[in-house]
Amino acid sequence: MPAPSALATDGLVKNNLAERLCAEIMSGALPPGARVIEGKWAPRFGVAQGSIREAINILAQDGFVTKESGRSARVIHLSERAVTQLYELRGAVEGLAARLAVSAHSDLTALQATVDAMRHSARSRNCESLLDNDLRFHLELCEISRNPFVLEHARRILLPFFAFVRMRVTASGQRTSAWDRDLEVHQRIVDLLREGEGEVAEQYVKKAMGRFAKTAYDNWEKRISYGR
Repeated sequence: MPAPSALATDGLVKNNLAERLCAEIMSGALPPGARVIEGKWAPRFGVAQGSIREAINILAQDGFVTKESGRSARVIHLSERAVTQLYELRGAVEGLAARLAVSAHSDLTALQATVDAMRHSARSRNCESLLDNDLRFHLELCEISRNPFVLEHARRILLPFFAFVRMRVTASGQRTSAWDRDLEVHQRIVDLLREGEGEVAEQYVKKAMGRFAKTAYDNWEKRISYGR
């Protein structure tokens, strides 16, 4: 059995490689849909293919790549239709989470804290931090539903979705000002939960997701197509 220090070093190597591959994705060197070929990146990074495979597994867990048995991993790619469909599914899942959170009389402290953190990130014009906190908000909303199956399905939806959003926002040069209206939507969700309006919150979340679906894809792709 490897010594603890060896295990720690191995973990650092895998995470470092995952960060380097992620940087290639975010820079556009590995665009959406591109294959991530172990035999290509291993010599480029000067490591064994097994190490690249483990790094890819980390990126798969974070939603940046998809893997199918017997095939090379691919960078996550979502069509306009897929984005719309995911927003529809998110509306159903997160709307249910909102209603259940009211029924469970859940503590809203952490959820409010994520909204406050989003506002701080927006004022600081820190898009990466804003996306981190946006994802955290939606996962926390599902967490406080106290239904583990809601959270499980939310993670399957949200991790790859937000990974794709992060890639497109970076590529399009979108600024934090694009979230100005969305911040108030997030705050309204918290307020409805605090007021005990479970069914109203559920419908509000569904409508909000529908509005996001109509604008999100165009905001990224048009900016990429026609310049920043």
